[in-house]
Order: sequence, then C-alpha cells, then structure tokens
Amino acid sequence: MNTPTEKVSIKKITSDFKQITKAGLAISVVFSSVAGYLLGVEDFKSIDIFTLFMLAIGGYCMVGASNAYNQVIEKDLDALMDRTKNRPVASGRMSSNHALFVASLLTIIGLILLYFINPKSAMFGAISIFLYTSVYTPLKTYTPLSVFVGAFPGAIPFMLGWVAATNNFGIEAGTLFLIQFFWQFPHFWAIGWFLYEDYEKAGFFMLPTGKRDTSTALQTVLYSFWLLIASLLPCIGFTGKLYITPVSAVLVFLLGVWLIIHAIRLYKTRTAKSAKTLMLASVGYITFLQLIYIFDKFLR
Repeated sequence: MNTPTEKVSIKKITSDFKQITKAGLAISVVFSSVAGYLLGVEDFKSIDIFTLFMLAIGGYCMVGASNAYNQVIEKDLDALMDRTKNRPVASGRMSSNHALFVASLLTIIGLILLYFINPKSAMFGAISIFLYTSVYTPLKTYTPLSVFVGAFPGAIPFMLGWVAATNNFGIEAGTLFLIQFFWQFPHFWAIGWFLYEDYEKAGFFMLPTGKRDTSTALQTVLYSFWLLIASLLPCIGFTGKLYITPVSAVLVFLLGVWLIIHAIRLYKTRTAKSAKTLMLASVGYITFLQLIYIFDKFLR
C-alpha cells in the first residue's frame, strides 16, 4: 500500500510530465494526426487499430519531446513570464539534465513507433522536432518570422496521419499540410496579441509587425481568408483522393466565415478580449473542420 508521501510524489511526477510535454497541446496534435489517418484509409474496414495506436503514442512523443527541448532552451525566459514561470524546468522543480533525458527518451520512442508505421512517418516526425527546437525556438527572440517558421512543424500532424495511412506524400497530404499551415497564423497571432505583455517580458516577437496594430490585425484577417480558401480545395476535384461533397463544402464555408468575422472583430476593436475570442474560435475551426472532413468521408 502506498504511503501519502508516495502518492503525492507520483502525483507531482505526473503533473510535471504533463506540463513539460504540454499534454493539452499534444493531445490536440494527436487528434489532428488521427483525423489525417482516418481520411487516408480506404474505408472503415481498413482502419488498423495497432497502427492508429502507434500513431497516437508516437505523435504524442514527438510533440512532447519538442516541448521538453523548448522548455530547456527557454528556461530562463520562461521564468520571466507569468504564463510559464511555474513550468517544471523554469521553476527549478526539474533539472535541465532530467528534462533533456525525458525529451531524448520521448524522441527515441516516438521515432521508433512512427518508423514501425513507415519510414516516411518517422522522417516527418524527425523534421518536426528539428524545425521546432533548432529553428523556431531560437528565432522567437529575434524576429516575427519565427511564427512563419513554426508553422511548418505545426502543420505536419494533419498531413502525418495521411502519410501513416497511405505511406505516400502526394497532393492529398500536401493539401492537409496547407490547411493546417494557414491555420497557424490567426491562431498564434491571436495568442501573441492577448499575451503581448507577457511575451514582451521575455523579448519574444510573435506578431508580424511586432506590435498590436492595424497591420497585424489586417494580416490576421487575410490569413483567415486564405485558410478558408485552402479548406475548400478538396471540393473542387483537384486534390486526388481527398474530396468533400458540396454539402460539406457549405459547412466548411460557414465555418470559415465564422472565423473571419472574429478576425474582423479583432481588426475593428484591437482588444485582448477579441484576440482571445479569436484564438478560441480558431481551435473550434480546426476541430470542426477535421470532423466535417471525417464524417463526409464515412457517411457519403
């Protein structure tokens, strides 16, 4: 029987693991990968539960490793921000060496699991970790272009699921990548807007102009529009096996208009409240979009 001290210790370790891997974000990324996988299989009977399991665990490990490396690299900067100062490494609860061990172990496990699915999946997983930790993370204190660079690893999960299902990177996987690539901008610029003061403490440049101004808000509206265009590409018949029916296209269009309305509201008001609402709307957008695509495939 465990003593109360042991129970507290296990609870603490679990809590720190969830924080260093950013479990909420990791689970949302896994959802995108699973959605891509379901879109890639021929039909419901073709779903391989074991492959799906390896994709989910491998995907979590990839995101968790990236976040752990990030928190080691930015531990001093994280300590300056209210949002991140209580993270395990920044707060001193976990040593950098311990965090690097966790990150390395997750990288190895994740790459092995994805390789068992197919080598292409492992390759894209490795590219994602490299871009996030070695390019995006260092650029955050130098240039707003870091968000553009970070959009590449951020766009891989949706496409990774398709590659895991088909062992092929073609127009279909490219389209899924494009959708999630454009989605990054309204999402992260909204976060950068309402957390502007906190990011400023660490010297992070997250907004395209570096300021909460009209130009930043306008670019957020434009990228929301490009996201909608990319999301409707599967309805025109030029994206291979990735296709949605006109009914689903209408739903996607309405979803896009809903997001654009929130982006325009940010442009008009330029308030932290509007930015936070846009961020939540962007999360709803990508989630509902993926569900629409999946239901369209299996119910048509």
